[in-house]
Amino acid sequence: MSEKNENGQNKLEVQPAIGVKTFMVTGGAGFLGINVVRHLLDRGHNVVTLDIAPFDYPERDQITEITGDTRNRDDVDRAMEGVDIVIHTAAALPLYSPQDIYSTDIDGSRNVLQSAYEHNVERFIHISSTAVYGIPDHHPLYEDDKLDGVGPYGESKVLVEEICQEYREKGMCIAIIRPKSFVGPERLGVFALLYDWAKDGKNFPVLGSGNNRYQLLDVEDLCDAIYLTATLPCEKVNDVFNIGAKEFTTLKEDYQAVLDYAGFGKKIVSIPAAPAIWTLRVLDRMKMSPLYKWVYETVTEDSFVSIEKAEKVLGYAPKYSNKDALVRNYQWYIDHLDEFEGQSGVSHRVPWKQGALGLAKKFF
Repeated sequence: MSEKNENGQNKLEVQPAIGVKTFMVTGGAGFLGINVVRHLLDRGHNVVTLDIAPFDYPERDQITEITGDTRNRDDVDRAMEGVDIVIHTAAALPLYSPQDIYSTDIDGSRNVLQSAYEHNVERFIHISSTAVYGIPDHHPLYEDDKLDGVGPYGESKVLVEEICQEYREKGMCIAIIRPKSFVGPERLGVFALLYDWAKDGKNFPVLGSGNNRYQLLDVEDLCDAIYLTATLPCEKVNDVFNIGAKEFTTLKEDYQAVLDYAGFGKKIVSIPAAPAIWTLRVLDRMKMSPLYKWVYETVTEDSFVSIEKAEKVLGYAPKYSNKDALVRNYQWYIDHLDEFEGQSGVSHRVPWKQGALGLAKKFF
């Protein structure tokens, strides 16, 4: 039997089949980090987190918290003591400065890999991104497709995967996961734009027709996939896996589910793509838009990956459709609105600044 924890996730009563392990989660205070931490605690494991930000969650007394920077080798080595498995989620996201992205995502990742190698960890799970595929010319995307990162974030993700391969050749067991954009408890970021407009009873604009298929992912399904790579035999997981929702329709239809759930009778509104994208490019250069290049250059196109390899090799079986994931995240947003109202920033844990788009909201 299982029960639900306070985030609505299944809380398991049985001990994990692999026995109790000590996991180190880099970026443990972030959106994915805290969801991974809860997933591991629910399965009886020991957890160490390493993050430059404080771990300000109710689970704080259940973990070992190391406040530090992956770019600082001493911090990494301190967190790595006694660790069996590393889950590397730490990254500087696209709205950070190029310098921070390159130093955190590349130099920080190399530090964590080298320390894990020297500490003889059993396996290393790297959370990459489907941003490594750039702006593709076909769909679905497969793990062996050409990699072409767009912008500092995409470029760094490609380079880190190459570094992972270097350490595989040294004998490390390294699983690389490329997730689609994921939502769920603690997720705000760019999705807070949709949720904010939905709660205020506004129509919501999408670039172009909105009839393109745009795959998302629920963070609980992502945690399931991560855990599979942590528990299955190394010969199965020492590879690269796309992870995404199995059920998704069009961007317009999936986003409409949130407006329908909000209950104001509002609609997703299509706006001409070309002039909007040119406007967003200008606003981006002026630092007046919350959207970065990879978002606004791809949002009008199909964007989905094949998850067949993960299904076949890992037994990955996602529980949530795009609509389920978005509505579940929206309800969490409404339930916790008083905790972050007035906040903004560049991480997934706070709403991104709406900039000029906040003015456009008045017309919808």
